[in-house]
Amino acid sequence: MTGLAFGGASVDGGLYTWITGLAGDTPHSVDTVIAAFSDYGLALFGVLMLAAWWRARGAGEQHMVRALAAPVIVVLVYAADVLLKSAVAEQRPCRTLHTVTVEACPGAGDWSFPSNHAVIAGAAATALALVDHQLGRVAAVAAVLMAVSRVWIGVHYPHDVAVGLALGAVLAWALMRAADRAAPLVGRVADSRFRGLVTRA
Repeated sequence: MTGLAFGGASVDGGLYTWITGLAGDTPHSVDTVIAAFSDYGLALFGVLMLAAWWRARGAGEQHMVRALAAPVIVVLVYAADVLLKSAVAEQRPCRTLHTVTVEACPGAGDWSFPSNHAVIAGAAATALALVDHQLGRVAAVAAVLMAVSRVWIGVHYPHDVAVGLALGAVLAWALMRAADRAAPLVGRVADSRFRGLVTRA
């Protein structure tokens, strides 16, 4: 579907090259930390969702059903993003602009728009905010940092991550509202031998 590709460089290529140039002038140790977070930081959202589930026990059916739904919703949003990404088929900026980047450029056919990492981060942060406001604030900061890190290491345009965050947030919000309808199921589990999954009892 490369025929559907559009010129991402004309959107914010200048901003991308400015950011990657700044990264190039930054000490290697700092770039290494940013790259590590960019590559593995999504695990933080998994930890936060686990904490949200733990804190939701005994907090009511709606809180618990949202805590249980959060990881499922993130997976569904990711799946939708993969389909969109294949349809748009935007080349990675590091392939189009040939700039020096912190990380090696992904291979051909590994499309850029929207950023998977940003979509996942946006979805996870939104889902967490709807479960636990305190954890949601932590997740929101982590989501923005994740998005910025993807541009910093050179694998995405700024618009890839901005749209990714927004798309993930909107889809997660809609799916979380739909998940609320399953709240009565939490009560049934609470009355079963699996009550420890949804209550503190």
